[in-house]
Amino acid sequence: MLEVKALGVSFNGFLAVNNANLIVESGEIVAVIGPNGAGKTTLFNAITGQVKPNAGSIIFNEESIFGLPPHHICRRGISRSYQVVNIFPRLTVFENVQAALFCQQRRTFNLFLPARSLLVKETEDILDSMGLSEKSKRNSGLLSHGDQKVLEIAIALASKPKLLILDEPTAGMSPEETSVTIKLIKKLSTDLGLTILFCEHDMGLVFSIAEKIMVMSHGRSIVQGVPDVVRKNEEVQMAYLGRSE
Repeated sequence: MLEVKALGVSFNGFLAVNNANLIVESGEIVAVIGPNGAGKTTLFNAITGQVKPNAGSIIFNEESIFGLPPHHICRRGISRSYQVVNIFPRLTVFENVQAALFCQQRRTFNLFLPARSLLVKETEDILDSMGLSEKSKRNSGLLSHGDQKVLEIAIALASKPKLLILDEPTAGMSPEETSVTIKLIKKLSTDLGLTILFCEHDMGLVFSIAEKIMVMSHGRSIVQGVPDVVRKNEEVQMAYLGRSE
């Protein structure tokens, strides 16, 4: 579904991503891990069009999306959440997802339709799948941090993605919230058949749900494979544990 080859992204001469490679097969849950500053978020930003790469290729469903703007990439079937929660805090939970559905169906500029009565069933279905139905009327800015992160994933689902990218989906969550989010990610994969690409610092979470893991260090990809292969890789151990040569 997604193939990244020899990707390079630089900022004022600094190589944030340098010769990174990644393969995501349809239906997989794939994790990208690495120390702070390894280039994980920049890689995701390049895939989703938030930053423009300088080199390499990005192929999604056999078509190049290299350098396309974010809205074009979203309409191709890639959606994402962010490290920092990105919601409309003054809108209700329901209105956040409903607004995202308006965008997906390109109804955002029609001033003559009764917006509150549109896409109600579709919005309710997404909230139900994410366990947010009982909080649909609450102001989203008043939700717990964990619920705001879950709401952001619900907003991402409104674009009906084929590939869902999650940037540290459990960052700042309590252990209980993390457990709920793990179950939700598994549910999105099994029940909706979504392909999921995520990065995460919680190694327990990564090794419990990822089918493949790609490891980054200093902007480059070290290895990609099943968890057992990655766990035993000496270069990965050096990147994380500082083993001497």
